[in-house]
Amino acid sequence: MTLTAVVAGVAAAVSGCAVTVPRGIEPVTGFDAKRYMGTWYELARIDHRFEKGLSRTTAHYSLEKDGTVTVINRGYSEERNEWKESEGKARFLGEPDIAALKVSFFGPFYGGYNVVSLDDEYQTSLVIGNSLDYFWLLSRSKSIPDRKFRQLLQIAQELGVDMNQVIAVAQ
Repeated sequence: MTLTAVVAGVAAAVSGCAVTVPRGIEPVTGFDAKRYMGTWYELARIDHRFEKGLSRTTAHYSLEKDGTVTVINRGYSEERNEWKESEGKARFLGEPDIAALKVSFFGPFYGGYNVVSLDDEYQTSLVIGNSLDYFWLLSRSKSIPDRKFRQLLQIAQELGVDMNQVIAVAQ
């Protein structure tokens, strides 16, 4: 939920639509929220205005006692020579072992956060928002082997993500 969630939240606010899992997309089942918590680095995304120009983007997740997730998104603007940070809250759409959440950075407005691919070690993750127009490739490391990067993008393409819109994010 890097600045990812900010974009998803704005999209939901603008469109006024309810948070749902996009048709044809299946969130990860058997999801362990505790293992997902911590810092993730954004390695690729579909760029949106709230992330445009940001590099070194990260998301830090913390599981709260009530089952919500605190999200802190952070990215660096080279143009402004400053860090941007947003804090939000995420809630599961259903059972917490299904990786479908809604996240809010703007009051009552929520966007989707669907983990659609997650390796067994919880080291890489593919996330899709309310639609295939919102996509992020996340990693616990600032870089991953090129072969793994390409494999993950191939999975995203097979899910219907438009690779012509995806950009690599400098870490």
